[in-house]
Amino acid sequence: MHLAGRFPLSRFLAGSQAHLLSTPPARRFSTHTEKGVYHAGLRNTVFTNEMSFSDESQVIPIFRVMNYDGEIDPDWKNPFTPEETLNAYKFMVRLSVWDDMMYNIQRQGRISFYIQNMGEEAAQTGLASAITVDDVLWCQYRELGVLMWRGFTLEDALCQLFSTKGDEGKGRQMPISYTKRDLNIQTIATPLTTQVPHAAGAGYAHKLAGEKRCSIAFFGEGAASEGDFHAALNFAAVLKSQTIFVCRNNGYAISTPVKDQYAGDGIAIRGLAYGITTIRVDGNDMFACHLAMKEARRICTEESKPVVMELMTYRMGHHSTSDDSSQYRPKGEYELWNQPGINPIARVRQYLTNHGLWDLERDEELRKEAKQTMLKQMRESEKKQYVPIVEGIFDDVYDVRPWYLQEQAEELAAHMKKYPDVYKKDRYEPGELGI
Repeated sequence: MHLAGRFPLSRFLAGSQAHLLSTPPARRFSTHTEKGVYHAGLRNTVFTNEMSFSDESQVIPIFRVMNYDGEIDPDWKNPFTPEETLNAYKFMVRLSVWDDMMYNIQRQGRISFYIQNMGEEAAQTGLASAITVDDVLWCQYRELGVLMWRGFTLEDALCQLFSTKGDEGKGRQMPISYTKRDLNIQTIATPLTTQVPHAAGAGYAHKLAGEKRCSIAFFGEGAASEGDFHAALNFAAVLKSQTIFVCRNNGYAISTPVKDQYAGDGIAIRGLAYGITTIRVDGNDMFACHLAMKEARRICTEESKPVVMELMTYRMGHHSTSDDSSQYRPKGEYELWNQPGINPIARVRQYLTNHGLWDLERDEELRKEAKQTMLKQMRESEKKQYVPIVEGIFDDVYDVRPWYLQEQAEELAAHMKKYPDVYKKDRYEPGELGI
């Protein structure tokens, strides 16, 4: 299997700026005052007497710097120090262990739902390590590593999954709908693509305010089939929003493979079609993801314009705990992507091993430590009480609770007091009206 070959740096140069991203031609439109009135609203073009239909465009290459043997291309160097590389690897391993255990507690019936991140650890770590806490995150639901790298703790995640009072969303959202205001993590909404137009608008606000930060929208290739994706890209392209659109092309939109989703050259080509600077990256190469995001952020904040990134990776788990991917994955596909040189965690481990920085014994110890950390935090988080019942239902709708909601709150409290054995009141923090 060949995800990407070696591409010379010149393939990624644009004008006088030597950066990684494929850049569309300068956006200069003709006007009605010019000689060619037909050209208004088009880039500079010409008339032709040849009737020619276009159905091809140049295939966008996949940028990578580390091959399947854990070796970095001689044209590049590791953007991390040895210590930083070790820390990034440990982070990915812990994320992988915790992710698997969170999946299992749903299978045990202790939470209602979960979505795994397995197979996308390198993309999440590489991207997250190249941005700042000032950048606003508009995530989908498969970016737990991005959140945790920023400072979203294991306790934060478990409180949300268990819907306890430790969840900033007050336990109102379904599991995996994380949020953290002081970390600029916008509340995750499970409907597809709703956050992408928000990110385009927020990026425009950054531009108007003269801020050196950006909004970053994360979504899958399936979400790119929604109309909101196209509206967001066109808005950002025309108004030059400081927004980075990150598409995780992991092969499937739930059970729909990419071959049944689009006929064009993936998602990256759509960025170019809208006039947005674009790059396609090996999502299983942590170093390439970091370098590409770092440059994308520079372009977004310094040149004040949007960027599209397509990360080629693979969803190694089921879509969610409501899914069984064995019903639609071709036989042997998972094993192909799980090979040591392609699996994102194994590829970084191979790099560390090549440089004498890691060994199997330390790896086993790290996984054991990660498991114990999760078990301890799980026991603590699961015992936490829920948000008070009345406040949890009736607060945060209006600034001041209107009389008709107050009446409903009092009726609910009276009902629960009348039937105390039906409701597990001890699981809820005591609140107003004695409930």
